[in-house]
Order: sequence, then C-alpha cells, then structure tokens
Amino acid sequence: MTARRDHRGWLLAGLALVLAALMVGHRLIPNSPGNVGSFIETFLPWLGIGAVLLLIVAALWRSPIGTIASALVVVVWLGTFGQLWLPGKGGGEPNLRVVTHNVGVSNPDTEGTARVLLEADADLVALQELSSEAHTRYSALLGQRYPHEVSRGTVALWSKHPLSDSSSVDIGLGWTRALRTEVQAPGGTVAVYVVHLASVRVDSDGFSSEQRDRTIVDLGMYLGAEEQQRVILLGDLNGTAYDRSLAPVTAGLQSAQAAAGWGFGFTWPAGFPLARIDHILTKGIAVTDAQVMARTGSDHRPVLADLRL
Repeated sequence: MTARRDHRGWLLAGLALVLAALMVGHRLIPNSPGNVGSFIETFLPWLGIGAVLLLIVAALWRSPIGTIASALVVVVWLGTFGQLWLPGKGGGEPNLRVVTHNVGVSNPDTEGTARVLLEADADLVALQELSSEAHTRYSALLGQRYPHEVSRGTVALWSKHPLSDSSSVDIGLGWTRALRTEVQAPGGTVAVYVVHLASVRVDSDGFSSEQRDRTIVDLGMYLGAEEQQRVILLGDLNGTAYDRSLAPVTAGLQSAQAAAGWGFGFTWPAGFPLARIDHILTKGIAVTDAQVMARTGSDHRPVLADLRL
C-alpha cells in the first residue's frame, strides 16, 4: 500500500512540476505550432485550478509527496498572481474617470447599455464595435452628458472635456478600428487612443492570431512615436496582459487593473468571464482605482478607471 501511495505521490509531483514550469516559464514556450505559447498565456491564471485540484487529490490519496509538491505549485501561483489581490493599491484623489466598452455589434439593448455607461459618470467613454446605426443611437443617448465626441470607423470617444488633434490610427486592417485624440482634461492635455485590435481565432490550425499580431505591431509604432508625455489607451485588445504578443503595445504602459484594481478583472465572455481582453493602459498618469462594471447586452463587460493627472 505504501509503495502504491508513493507511486501516486510521484505522479502528482510530476504533474505539479509541469504546472509550475508553465507558470514560471511560459514565455519560453514556443509559439509554433498553433501559437500555443500565446494560447497558454491568455488563460494563464486558470492554471491555479489545476494546482488546487492536485492538492485535493493529494489529500484524498494521503500522499505526503503529492501534498508538498502541490502546495509548492500553489505558492508559485500566489507568487505570480497574488499581487493582483492585494488590498491598498491605488488611492488618492482622482480628477479623471474613464470607461471603455466593446458594446458588441449584436447587442440588442442599446438603451440599457447606455444607461450602465451613464451611471458610471465618467469623463471619457470609449466604445468599440459600433455599427453606423449603433453609433447614431449612442450619440443620441450620450450626447447630452458628453458634448464632445470623435469617431472613426467602428470606434468612438465621448468626452466632457474639449478634444483636439483627432485622427484615425491605421492598424493595417483596411478599415478603421482605432483613433487618437487629445483631451484637454482638468490636469492638462493627455493623448487618448481608442482601439479595437483584430480578433483571434481557434481553428484546425490552432490559436490563430497572425492578423491581430500585425495590428499590435502597427499600433505599437504609433505609441512609440507618441510625443505627449501622458497617454491613455482604451479598448479591446483581444489579448491579455500575459500574452507576449501584446508587448509592442504594453511596453511603457501600465495596466490600470494591475495598478489599482482588485483581482484579475476578467471581462470576456460577459456571462462567465475567462480573460481580461478589455484594457485601460496609461503612461505618466497615476491610477487611483480600477474595476469591472456591470454586465450589459454585450458579450464584453465594460471597465472603469479613476486617474489623477
């Protein structure tokens, strides 16, 4: 019986080692074939479930080796993601509140979605995946609260503060899904980008992200050439902060959720969020709070951040 228990324990220890290696060394996993590295990084936090299951099985099997190995994996997970759950992040008095939301092209409840956005009482509201009809409806619903608006293609920004130097951002899709503008905010001028990167697909070839990755590179070039010292990026990046492919965009920017939020802040799919693909990223700006908002008729959840310029 002891030999059998030891055999089970070493099996659990081996599985625990694999999980720990994935958490610590995920950036060493090759992206070929099938962009497997990016796929694992997209859902990296969920490896914690595997660690907990191993710990439970080790306890049921009464395996000391398995219990120790599984507990160490839990420690690795906490070391990797635990800071996201620490209290006391952010803080201070904000002077700018921003909201971003992929409203969903098939969203049947424009009025309900606008109501959720208005209840946030943000200074800036960035929307993605807008059809021309939906844009008209949101303009009517948001316009009274937000007198300043800029739209390009399927993305738009509504603002309580004046906008200037607005332009499309070409991310290589052949149609416009990104814009840049400058907001004359209470704390000074800030460059704001509203972005909807290309989608990823899971098909017979694996996790297909080539088109999205090209849009990342193009957007990264714009951000790298940005002359404003303070920058806010709002949008659906179709990737998580752990996905290596987003590095050209995230380099030099901080995640509002990581800086001042609590937990992972998953946003998609709205019914049972598995990943945070909707982001508020900043440069040269303090983040005092960040949160995921209530569900709307979209398949994404909106996100909010309080900032101090």
